[in-house]
Amino acid sequence: MANNNKHDRLFEEFDPVTTENWERVIERDLKGADYNKKLVWKSVDGITVRPYFRSEDIEDLNLSNCNPGEYPYTRGSKSTVNNWFIRQEVVFESHDQASEKALYLLEKGAESINFKFRNQISAGKLSELLRTLPLKGIEIKLTGLDIAILPDLLNKISSGNGLGNSDIRLNWDWDPLGDFSLSGKLGDEEAIYDLMADIIRQTKNFPKVRIIGVHGTYFRRAGSKFVQELAFSLALANEYLSEMDDLDIPADETAPKLAFNFAIGSNYFLELAKLRAARMLWSRIVESYKIKDPDKAKMYVHAETSMWNKTVYDPYVNMLRTTTEAMSAILGGVNSLTVHPFDATFKESEEFSERLARNKQIILKEESHFDKVVDPGGGSYYIEKLTHSIAAEAWKLFQDVEKQGGYTEAFMKGYIQNEITTSAQLRDENIALRKELLLGTNQFPNNNEFLHPDADLSKIRTPIIDPTGADAHPLIPYRGAEGFENLRMATEKADKRPKVFLLTIGDPIMRKARAGFAMNFFACAGYEVIDNPGFEMISNGMEAARRASADIIVLCSSDPEYSGFGPEAVKINEGQAIMVIAGYPKEILEQLKSQGISHFIHARTNILDSLMMFHRAMGISSSGFDS
Repeated sequence: MANNNKHDRLFEEFDPVTTENWERVIERDLKGADYNKKLVWKSVDGITVRPYFRSEDIEDLNLSNCNPGEYPYTRGSKSTVNNWFIRQEVVFESHDQASEKALYLLEKGAESINFKFRNQISAGKLSELLRTLPLKGIEIKLTGLDIAILPDLLNKISSGNGLGNSDIRLNWDWDPLGDFSLSGKLGDEEAIYDLMADIIRQTKNFPKVRIIGVHGTYFRRAGSKFVQELAFSLALANEYLSEMDDLDIPADETAPKLAFNFAIGSNYFLELAKLRAARMLWSRIVESYKIKDPDKAKMYVHAETSMWNKTVYDPYVNMLRTTTEAMSAILGGVNSLTVHPFDATFKESEEFSERLARNKQIILKEESHFDKVVDPGGGSYYIEKLTHSIAAEAWKLFQDVEKQGGYTEAFMKGYIQNEITTSAQLRDENIALRKELLLGTNQFPNNNEFLHPDADLSKIRTPIIDPTGADAHPLIPYRGAEGFENLRMATEKADKRPKVFLLTIGDPIMRKARAGFAMNFFACAGYEVIDNPGFEMISNGMEAARRASADIIVLCSSDPEYSGFGPEAVKINEGQAIMVIAGYPKEILEQLKSQGISHFIHARTNILDSLMMFHRAMGISSSGFDS
């Protein structure tokens, strides 16, 4: 009691600082600058992020009775620890190879194995493979197999080896509506849902066997926003609940058979908050089916580091991206996590890159102790506000899908594809304008780097999907860096690598800044860029550019000085090289154009379109390497 009195007396000495006080100080420091433009940030998903948050921002969010492990599971489905399964993939080539690799990964720290099958296999052969593994305490995911063999498989692996039904942790990666989204072909819905109901009944006594995978990752690979990923995943999963309910399978039995798969991008706090919002919204949806046990409303979340923002050039930056993404996923409370190897964008990963990917999670668990604290973001004004803002936006979109008649109907009408296409176009434009950065690709690229000699173009390029006979237009997976990567590959294929000469002259501060901008600009296409300390006269710079056999000459100076330097450079050039001005000298723009200068590069330039134009001007095909 005495301590409490001391605490009270201590803070009685300080006057409370109100929001109005803070705002007055901020307005004074801005010195007339627009508050919203300077300090308020809006994500591509429409989430408004203010420069600071206070307790009053979360007063209406009803957080007081929400603890970790308790409904609606915003703070996680685990109550005391934040443990998760470290998952790695094994592409199935042969029984012996798959078993050997899986055992090796488990020995080195993996706790969950995702077997990806290229061909079908019988329940007997599959049980032989799984029996070589220490199934108790690990988790298995099976991708690419016919779901009909699952009941027989479970009977085979659970009999005669000391395993109880609850010891088998198995995720069967079956997602009929997800497959429909990627192929555009739905198939016989009645037969699909009859089979689903039958499998749910037959696996009812295996509480840790999940038969349905809900793939938000498919939406993200097509360029969706993360709010769309969440909303469409919930709509898809809700359709499974609804269809099973119509077949007399209650949500208490269906919901525990679902595993959600989300992609985690590089927006650290928003991705963390997305996972909290996902659990909250899913529990509300499941509750609407009048479940008897609140535990059945827990969402099982598997996360994987997003492939959409990974790059082929400067691929080691991918390691940095996946590190922060792994942290977001873990702090957001996932049940399992796959960190993709840094080179997965362009080749089959080898032991080195797989080891690095695995060790990130091991470090976060064993050295950083991320498994010890449940929901570390809980109570943070910022995280709580983001969580509820994301939930509100996702819920509105979810309701829009339901108004369309549910996921299948919305997809048939093209609603979901149109929403994602609009998002993808916006994101592509933001990358081209460098509003969204991919370091090493559209900003600070290494122009002396070349495509990895072992690169597999079939992994790099967007797959061509044949829509013939499709019921709806499919989603098209791709990566945000592909446009710039195609430019780089086309440059490497060209008979001659273009040379860009930076003619720096005049104001030393402006010429240095603009030379740096131009260097980054043309390096994005893999051009050879020749920088210079500065010239006293245009004639000297133009002569140096001629000796360097420059294809493009970029004047780097201040706006007022371009009125003299520009025309003089054009006159000396006599049309031999492409003349470019770094900057946008608005006052003398028409004058410079009349003198024959038509190329200006600046912060508002669409870099991708501009570089494609330079490619065409020099006779370089922008299609990249032939497949």
